[in-house]
Amino acid sequence: MFTRLVHVLVALIALVTLSPVLALAAVGIRLSSDGPVLFRANRVGLNGKIFCMYKFRTMHVAQDAGASPITAKDDPRVFAFGSWLRRLKIDELPQLFNILKGDMAIVGPRPEDPRIVSASYAPPHLETLRILPGLTSPGTLYYYLHAEQRIEVGDPQRYYVEQLLPMKLAFDLAYVREAGLFYDVRIVFRTIWAIVSIAMGAKTLPEPPELAKVRELVYPTRQER
Repeated sequence: MFTRLVHVLVALIALVTLSPVLALAAVGIRLSSDGPVLFRANRVGLNGKIFCMYKFRTMHVAQDAGASPITAKDDPRVFAFGSWLRRLKIDELPQLFNILKGDMAIVGPRPEDPRIVSASYAPPHLETLRILPGLTSPGTLYYYLHAEQRIEVGDPQRYYVEQLLPMKLAFDLAYVREAGLFYDVRIVFRTIWAIVSIAMGAKTLPEPPELAKVRELVYPTRQER
């Protein structure tokens, strides 16, 4: 109950503080591309429950049927202002309302598309569904800082599932096994620092501190024969 109260208070403070940014984003989307300001996406949440996650829309509405749920680097579906929103993670801010609704937390495993969960999650990965998904997490930071820009146009979903998802899930699995208030606070500050660094033009950032544990999860040590 206390943790839930903290997350609600933080979300409310963030919404009030960032209201000018939210308004600028909404106006910019309206001027950049026809369609709604918000994008609503089904995601898998606590205990496998499907919920509607909110984002600022960053892509043109008209898309081919069966379009990939994964966004590639220089994806032609993303309009210019949307690319800026994505780069600074402003497109994720409407998820503060998901936190108020109780669908998400400030920190928690990143919620995934139901199609990817059903097709690509191995049994150990389901452990990440035992707590509320979050606005940020070690997996989110890994993907944002070290993986997202490697996805090329072509078959982005296959590359994501085969090359990036195992590491991303391992980061969040490591988080789930050590989750706590002080760890959450560190992740929040790491997220703010990362976004500010990217905004100021940083090209490389230090490796995440969870990396050694993650490598053990993805590449477990083999017994000598």
